[in-house]
Amino acid sequence: MIKFYLFIIFAFSIFFYGIAVGHYEIFPFDLIQNSKSLVLNNFEKEQNDILIYEENIDSLILINSENDVIKKTEALSNFIWNDQVPYSSTILVDENIIDERYQNLSNLKSIYKLDISMEYDVHSIAYLFLPENSNDKLIIYHQGHGGDFILGKDTIDFFLDKDYTVLAFSMPLLGMNNQPIIDLDHFGKIKFTNHKHLHFLESSEFSPVKFFIEPIGVSLNYLDNNFDFNSYYMMGISGGGWTTVLFSAIDDRISQSYSIAGTYPIFMRSDSKNIGDYEQTISELYAITNYLELYVLNSYGDNRIHVQIFNINDPCCFSGNISGIYDDKINQRLIKLDKGNFFLYIDDTHNEHKISEYSRNLILKHMNNEILEK
Repeated sequence: MIKFYLFIIFAFSIFFYGIAVGHYEIFPFDLIQNSKSLVLNNFEKEQNDILIYEENIDSLILINSENDVIKKTEALSNFIWNDQVPYSSTILVDENIIDERYQNLSNLKSIYKLDISMEYDVHSIAYLFLPENSNDKLIIYHQGHGGDFILGKDTIDFFLDKDYTVLAFSMPLLGMNNQPIIDLDHFGKIKFTNHKHLHFLESSEFSPVKFFIEPIGVSLNYLDNNFDFNSYYMMGISGGGWTTVLFSAIDDRISQSYSIAGTYPIFMRSDSKNIGDYEQTISELYAITNYLELYVLNSYGDNRIHVQIFNINDPCCFSGNISGIYDDKINQRLIKLDKGNFFLYIDDTHNEHKISEYSRNLILKHMNNEILEK
């Protein structure tokens, strides 16, 4: 009984102290007011930013017809390959390799190693994971700046277990890919270990962006000639999500593409200390086709879709809830073009920079045609 009376006294004390804080502006009145102002200011800034973004979006998307799609795609191809033939690099295939890191994968029949050799002795190493039971569909998995696609083993295993063939890539110079020493005029010999070094290779005759795109197209040509898949899908995390966006904009063999924590439009990064890696901020590239236009291109086509997933509490990049900023605008443009769909999802199931179980199941639903239209 005594505890009950003490509780009543404590509750009334808190109540009347709260009234006194508001009336006499005693501690912690200033702290509460400052916190309230901060929340309101952040909310107001967010709403103002959305209004600014919305005003920009329509004027930035200069794709209004199928002819515009063709012109943009051709311009991208010309920038990446100049006068060269796309996907003409050498590929060497080593069948039925042994890599003990992957021996416990579900439904795994064999692994093929694909080695694509490009200019400046830059190599891209990909693994083709073939399932025992196959649904004759292939999904490309692309790792980001974290390194080797072994980091995506759980995702590779998830789709293998669902009877998908998986073709896995790492970004240039990362993972099992080599880091060549290149002798450059005026600079000397440089070991290329990160993407910033690629600036040194830029010229009117060569674009290092080729190193990101060429291996995928060369590998798909090999698959076209040696297998009989009825669908190609592509997904990537972080820098691999960026690669997914660019490649699927250029090559419409990718019927469905999935970028996880991969890209924001440039104008949404203006207040960030790090607006993106080398490949994400090449002004000559995005003057040809900006990010919003890339989202239209990789969504456009009969039965084509592009899906973006952002981790709301991502500690690396592209975090937060951006629903409503540009996804409706992209879909409005696709409705005008009368082909394709664009989806944007926010993953609030974790606090990491990864492809979560939620995201994998969401992607699977799309690939199984359980989600057809927005």
